[in-house]
Amino acid sequence: MSDRVTVAKTYKLYIGGKFPRSESGRSYPVTDSKGGFLANAAQGSRKDARDAVAAARKAFPGWSGATAYNRGQVLYRVAEVLEGRREQFINEVAQSEGVQLKKAQSLVDSAIDRWVWYAGWTDKIAAVLGSSNPVAGPYFSFSTPEPTGVVAVLAPQQSSLLGLVSVIAPVIASGNTCVVITSQDRPLPAITLSEVLATSDVPGGVVNIITGRTAEIAPWLASHGDVNALDLTGAPESLRADLERSAAGTVKRVLRNKASEDFTREPDMSRLRAYLETKTVWHPMGV
Repeated sequence: MSDRVTVAKTYKLYIGGKFPRSESGRSYPVTDSKGGFLANAAQGSRKDARDAVAAARKAFPGWSGATAYNRGQVLYRVAEVLEGRREQFINEVAQSEGVQLKKAQSLVDSAIDRWVWYAGWTDKIAAVLGSSNPVAGPYFSFSTPEPTGVVAVLAPQQSSLLGLVSVIAPVIASGNTCVVITSQDRPLPAITLSEVLATSDVPGGVVNIITGRTAEIAPWLASHGDVNALDLTGAPESLRADLERSAAGTVKRVLRNKASEDFTREPDMSRLRAYLETKTVWHPMGV
């Protein structure tokens, strides 16, 4: 009986609702916490990043223009599909982060709960952050939160699923679209999440996921004129100042959360607020 040849998986990127190969043609090996080979991941390039930004920009009008209730229903559907692939996520988190299965179960369950938590905020954001302003004069004055646009997210390097969900969910719950650079060494949960997004109701281009070297791709997103905000959570400390300078050139909003952020803590509204702009409308009363 001959020995079987193991066929190693080579995963692709997730851009515009599709799974293209990296334009560069490159891939890199992904290993578990002990150095054992797991799979090959596509090594994204600056061209892939530009394609992802274009996809996110194209999807923005439809996603931001959808009703808050509709966005919430779409996000709840993602949580349902996440739940259906729970066992796969548990195994991938355990392998990627080098934790016991019990700990991995807790992290995956927290990630699903976190997604549901943000889904529940979609139709409440305007009520909490909007207002009817008291003014002296015959006017109505209303302030309402509106999405910023395309957000480039540098995903946490250590927290491969819970941290990933914690940075993606608030971006899209508030009506933005995003381009995500995954954890460089722990990308498998992000790749599986892209498969969840593709088989749920999230329109193509709302979330775009690129695997590869963060330090190689991030500068191109920071300087891209069609990116409106930048989340530095997964950026190396040595690169943060340069990324902020590049972002300043196109007047981006920059979220400077620490790379060591504890994602097991209960979330608050700070990440939802980070990607919203306030629009105030004045309207005359009477004749």
